[in-house]
Amino acid sequence: MCIALISTAHPAYPLILIDNRDEYLNRPTDRAGWWPDPDTHVLGGRDMLRDVHGTWLGVTKAGKIAVLTNYREYTTQPVGAVSRGAIMKKFLVEDVGPVDQFVKEVVTTGIAKDAGGFSLVCGTVGKKLAVISNRAEDHSQVPWIAGDTVQTVGLSNAAFLDRSWTKVTLGEQLMLNSIRASIEQNDTEDQFIQRLLGVLSHNTLPVIDEQEPRHGLETYIPALRNTIFVPALGKKDSPTLPGDVLRAAKQMEKVDVIGHNTPIRQDSPVPGTTGKPVVLGASGLYGTQKQTVVLFDKDSNIRFFERTLYDENSDPIPAGEADTDVKFKVQR
Repeated sequence: MCIALISTAHPAYPLILIDNRDEYLNRPTDRAGWWPDPDTHVLGGRDMLRDVHGTWLGVTKAGKIAVLTNYREYTTQPVGAVSRGAIMKKFLVEDVGPVDQFVKEVVTTGIAKDAGGFSLVCGTVGKKLAVISNRAEDHSQVPWIAGDTVQTVGLSNAAFLDRSWTKVTLGEQLMLNSIRASIEQNDTEDQFIQRLLGVLSHNTLPVIDEQEPRHGLETYIPALRNTIFVPALGKKDSPTLPGDVLRAAKQMEKVDVIGHNTPIRQDSPVPGTTGKPVVLGASGLYGTQKQTVVLFDKDSNIRFFERTLYDENSDPIPAGEADTDVKFKVQR
């Protein structure tokens, strides 16, 4: 139940983006960094489960920025043939032309309709950002946010204009409060990032059963729309080797961007166990896996901070021991 919060309300930062990636903790995921050749202009994490190696959040040296959240769809129409992360990758990696042109392509060509439900915010830092839904029938239905408009908005695992999710409205208010407090206290940039990480760590998830506190994801789904941070839910699968899968995935880089029916990696049982093969990213512990803060300042610098909360074995990492912190000037 990911959440992305976007604000233009700080006078020193024309754009602020913060994000929680909620996932099964054993999903093979590369930590944020500059991507390998030929995509060295892109900074962000990568999902290593599908061969296309897409992303949920990324920026480029030229100032393109994109973030994606999924949402559940209740339909008999088959979805998922196109990787949602691949659509993100296409925007970040390729010269797609003006943003409105990319929006029209995604909405009108039917590429996005072959993917599961998602909202994609994309554009250039300091300018208006498009909020694309893959179920929009026409590009005229696509909202635009940020730019010169002072606002603080969020999106999670529902349509962008769905205001029934408490985590979104709460996140917007907490983010705005943090911005105001940061201005009043004259925070340094590092202090401001810590405030924003506090927003992303706001946990209001109730313990449903004190006798069995580690219920799985399905038990908590109705409550996840209310909490910004999701603690680890459920239990670990039988021992697996996701680290080996991640290393193998890095050795099988593909250059195709929009990949239909890209395979899902399946891990095998560890020798000596009797468990069934584990489908990575579909079972085991679930929770907030990564937290990201992106700041774009008035001097055209981007600060990209990512905190990884769990290792490849779904074990917690002490805060600060797996951070990525990159600052660079946008090359217009």
